[in-house]
Amino acid sequence: MKLCIIGGGSFRTPELYRRLQESPLSGIVTEVVLHDPDVKRLLVTDLVLSQLRVSANGPAVRTTTSLEDAVVGSSLIVVTMRVGDLDGRTADERIALDAGLLGHESIGAGGIASALRTVPVAVQVATTIEALAPNAWVANLTNPVGIVTEAMQSVLGDRVIGVCNAPSELGRRAARALGIRTNEFEYVGLNHLGWLRTLPLGRTDVLPALLADSSRLGRTVEGRTFGVDFLQDLGMIPNAQLFPFYFARESVAALRGAIETRGEWMQYQQQRFYQRVYDNPRHALRQWELVRNEIDTSYAREADKDGRVVPMGETAIGYADVTAALLSALVTGSPARVVLDVRNAGTLPWLPDDAVVEVPCTVDGRGPRTVRVAPLTGHAAGMVHQVKAVEQLTIRAAREGSERLARQALALHPLVDSVSVARRLLDAYRARIPSLNAVFA
Repeated sequence: MKLCIIGGGSFRTPELYRRLQESPLSGIVTEVVLHDPDVKRLLVTDLVLSQLRVSANGPAVRTTTSLEDAVVGSSLIVVTMRVGDLDGRTADERIALDAGLLGHESIGAGGIASALRTVPVAVQVATTIEALAPNAWVANLTNPVGIVTEAMQSVLGDRVIGVCNAPSELGRRAARALGIRTNEFEYVGLNHLGWLRTLPLGRTDVLPALLADSSRLGRTVEGRTFGVDFLQDLGMIPNAQLFPFYFARESVAALRGAIETRGEWMQYQQQRFYQRVYDNPRHALRQWELVRNEIDTSYAREADKDGRVVPMGETAIGYADVTAALLSALVTGSPARVVLDVRNAGTLPWLPDDAVVEVPCTVDGRGPRTVRVAPLTGHAAGMVHQVKAVEQLTIRAAREGSERLARQALALHPLVDSVSVARRLLDAYRARIPSLNAVFA
């Protein structure tokens, strides 16, 4: 069986390759093809993988800069692109911060800018997959995951499944705080905009017990991020990526006070890594492990005097775990329960059926099927409804090449909330990111 990774020069690739060899897919996947337009990144990643093979029976690996060569005949496809590379991410974040807004790669203005240049490429990738691998399952890891997955589904339908590890890690942390293990929790929302609402133990929901225990709750990442009192008032636990929605001023202040943005720090780390391995390939795996540990242990930063933490992203390890679990269930047919980004299809009845939502799913050889969840209500429903409208406007803007729709998407996002600022943002993004201009040509 052939598996291809589009964006195979990604820093995530070695961890995914490791997890695949440790999963039930070991021995089933016989060939892994890495695709990337960046030859240097492909070479370095291939060096790391050559030193990472768990056994001599590991799948053969080859690299290519041809999308068609990578895709043709593939049964499984992982999409982990970064259109515009880290230069684009740093611009996404810095331009927003300079305007007094949150600077984040997949939330708010930065996420919209990233999606505008990524969606056309993702749709072209989906068209190529439809032509050359019509039966392949596609796991999309490309941020913003919800937007890119929805755009690709317009070509490939439900064969495209979005992957984010944040919900699964949130559920595990909550369970661990109570000393239990479960994958049966209820999480509902959109990518980077969802809430943990139940934590079943047998027939009993024990999430209220965690919320009532200030000591245990306060030791969790979310307790430190949002504050125990706020979570107790909310009655559920938000994804940590919701911090900017609930603490917008504190989030912006913390990030503006930093010496560099997250993207700028990541760019330095990864450029140094690729160059070091390129110059001295002998210890490629060791160099990768050192940088991976630095990155994965830095995904939270202290934000303010009260000790709140500004969450910055997800770990490569977490993404690899969820992706391996998803692909293994699809291939072997052995059911797994995973929170995924999938087509709504009535799960949240007040959203369009083709909207992508992030909810628990049971996955087997037939694909993912959403687990029945209670619809969101109150402020959470309002937030999801507004952000989904912005996401769908962004997809239309990217596919139609419409500056008007792009400005509208920026203006209507709750973390921008200004028509005049939206105009300035779009002008600034176009001036700094040349590839964005091609979208509106």
